[in-house]
Amino acid sequence: MTTEATLIKQHLIDPEICIRCNTCEAICPVGAITHDSLNYVVKADICNGCMDCISPCPTGSIDNWRMVPKAQAYSIEEQLKWYDLPAELSAEELAAHGADVVPQAGAAQETHAALQTAASSSSLSSFAVSTPKASDVHSAQFGATLPPWSAAHAYTNLYGPKAQEKTITASVTGNLRVTEVGLLEGQQDYDTHHIVLDFGKLPFPVLEGQSIGIIPPGLDANGKPHHARQYSVASPRNGERPGHNNLSLTIKRVLEDHDGRPVRGVASNFMCDLQVGDKVQVIGPFGASFLMPNHPKSHIVMICTGTGSAPMRAMTEWRRRLRASGKFEGGKLMLFFGARSPAELPYFGPLNKLPKDFIDTEFAFSREVGKPKRYVQDALRERAADIALQLKDPNSFFYVCGLKSMEEGVVMALRDIALNAGLDWEQIGAALKKEGRLHLETY
Repeated sequence: MTTEATLIKQHLIDPEICIRCNTCEAICPVGAITHDSLNYVVKADICNGCMDCISPCPTGSIDNWRMVPKAQAYSIEEQLKWYDLPAELSAEELAAHGADVVPQAGAAQETHAALQTAASSSSLSSFAVSTPKASDVHSAQFGATLPPWSAAHAYTNLYGPKAQEKTITASVTGNLRVTEVGLLEGQQDYDTHHIVLDFGKLPFPVLEGQSIGIIPPGLDANGKPHHARQYSVASPRNGERPGHNNLSLTIKRVLEDHDGRPVRGVASNFMCDLQVGDKVQVIGPFGASFLMPNHPKSHIVMICTGTGSAPMRAMTEWRRRLRASGKFEGGKLMLFFGARSPAELPYFGPLNKLPKDFIDTEFAFSREVGKPKRYVQDALRERAADIALQLKDPNSFFYVCGLKSMEEGVVMALRDIALNAGLDWEQIGAALKKEGRLHLETY
């Protein structure tokens, strides 16, 4: 019996390092990655070793492999319960399953070659290749993993996610409610907050589009420390308050799960209840691709829902400060912002006060009383002529952030707009990815 017939190099995610940012699941072109409330995991029978998920991962948790007997590949059910990776099987243990040669997990290129060989081998059906239909739109195939060419250099992983690595302590200097929902319905705790964290004299450089991890205090139901929760930075590179070593976050208090069942989100409720002077344990920063362009006259199209507005606020505020300084000739800014109602839309008031010649804003509300449902993709289609111009301009960059359910609809809208304008979508879509012009960050 040959090694190929008995062993597979299984792709795993290290739960101790993973910050549950959803990047891997969003970028996987074959749907091999899934998650629950605890872990992100890889389906061994679907993963084809394309490696698309490796470079976008902000922590490196995705780049883990184990040589295991095919019949004993780690199941999804097992992986979802892990708090750390299992030990690698020894050569003796593998040999007991008929392996004469045990390949060692090495660099990503070596792993890729091994997986591609496995995928093409009829004797190793665990790596079945799932090929998307040409007629379908799979948003992941168009999302860029490279930043815009003119983006500033991003510092990442200065403070690590592993328990033995150092975190940084930030002080809360502000906590402001930024939605009206809840107050209108008599629900004081159904809200979204703008929270400002100060790092004092310790260095913590961030750019617009980056994120940080918050470690909630205490232990989970299994007596383990809570894993870090990721939040996008809502302030520009020189701080929420210019010239200060601080940043802001946009956090919605979680009171129900995706199925509408009551639940209190551990990190979101901890953060929303913070008082000025409280301390928070932080790791990061994370993210090296969802970054804004810095070259003059570059255009930015921002498409978001809810707290997905955080990185868009950071980009908008940085451009506003540059404009006020007179030192930067900015291009066009467009914002497509969706929520169920105006009361649920963060920063609704401040956004309406921004000059119209500075930013072109379209709001889309899906639950407004007496009005038809309208989503961000609907708003995009209504502005098709303007969006088509941005699609074919190499100086235009698109950013999508919010709920996962919006992602496919937005990319389909971009495709339809391109086709209706007589543009070659395959060429445009490839350029959006290759040139770092379309960035998808959904959860």
